[in-house]
Amino acid sequence: MSMLSNNLTRVKPSPTIAMSSLATQMKLDGRDVISLSAGEPDFDTPDHIKNAAIEAIKSGQTKYTDPDGMKTLKEAVCEKFEIENDLTYNPNQISIGTGGKQILYNALMATLNPGDEVIIPAPYWVSYPDMVLLAGGQPVFIKASAKNSYKISPAQLERAVNDKTKWFIFNSPSNPTGAGYSKNELKKLTEVLMKFPDVLIMTDDMYEHLAYDDFVFSTPAQIEPRLFDRTLTCNGVSKAYAMTGWRIGFAGGPENLIKAMRKVQSQSTSNPCTISQWAALTALTGSKGFITENNKKFVQRRNLVVQKLNQIEGISCPLPEGAFYVYPDISGLIGKKTQNGKVISSDEDFCKSLLEEVGVAVVFGSAFGLSPNFRISYATSDGLLTDACERIDNFCGSLS
Repeated sequence: MSMLSNNLTRVKPSPTIAMSSLATQMKLDGRDVISLSAGEPDFDTPDHIKNAAIEAIKSGQTKYTDPDGMKTLKEAVCEKFEIENDLTYNPNQISIGTGGKQILYNALMATLNPGDEVIIPAPYWVSYPDMVLLAGGQPVFIKASAKNSYKISPAQLERAVNDKTKWFIFNSPSNPTGAGYSKNELKKLTEVLMKFPDVLIMTDDMYEHLAYDDFVFSTPAQIEPRLFDRTLTCNGVSKAYAMTGWRIGFAGGPENLIKAMRKVQSQSTSNPCTISQWAALTALTGSKGFITENNKKFVQRRNLVVQKLNQIEGISCPLPEGAFYVYPDISGLIGKKTQNGKVISSDEDFCKSLLEEVGVAVVFGSAFGLSPNFRISYATSDGLLTDACERIDNFCGSLS
């Protein structure tokens, strides 16, 4: 008899974490490696947020809070949703979790039964399908294409819904593509969802404030208020506030769903880290000018990477509307050979050879459900990005 749960056979470790770990180990072994695999801003958490955490420690704010977050933070989240998203919640409709990932996981664990289906546009964040599988559900994928800027159509969504559909997971701007749905595009999707009153909507808005050029962020329940009572609007402080390690996510949704998520959390982690909650409170209520300054740097980096990648024969890279990722297509490189004689038969082959031969760590597209592509996180310095793109150019030029 195996000591491990059969549920674990349904899921795989995170490929993004695996690539980052491999790159880190190679660096420890003395290899010259540039890692563009981690979805993490290179900016430090702003001082006023760090100081709030220090003050919380000094003032003895180190005890348990309510399982799904302290009331003052929930009130701040309510204010954030009201001001930024035109969504009105009360604290009983708010859940605070240990990162955005726990919020999504709690919701799926609290709602899915065997046979329930969850619609996930591909390419997708790597954790969505595996969380669905762990919760006993079945992921159903809608494949977007590069020619449609990696965004699904209303017709595709309507074809995917059936009487088994429990959730539709929506992420804009997207990890891994950076694609953002305009208000008009999102309105057309919500019109489809209005036809199916039993389908719940889970919207992952983690990259809300990382929106560039003329792109204006919006969220489904904001676009179509009639979806409010069946939408879980998820967000957090990890990305825009450069607080990935602080692990605070939050969501607003129907009170019965929030109550069920609270039950799941009370029997797993209990409350999120108290110190992190106080830091998040200051992040949401304090100065946010740093976000605009950081975004200027992200736009500069995005433009640099897209320009350099599109100059490489065999690579095509769309210009994303937000987040800090690009998702280039490498159809023109499949079937070629490396100098070591290895055939590039997939995007995974490409990424492994790229790391082995020129020391650039990226994540292969099949991990995100759409190939042949790879994901670059450009949340690092211009110098490293320039160096990495030159190495990618050299590697692609060496293929025959």
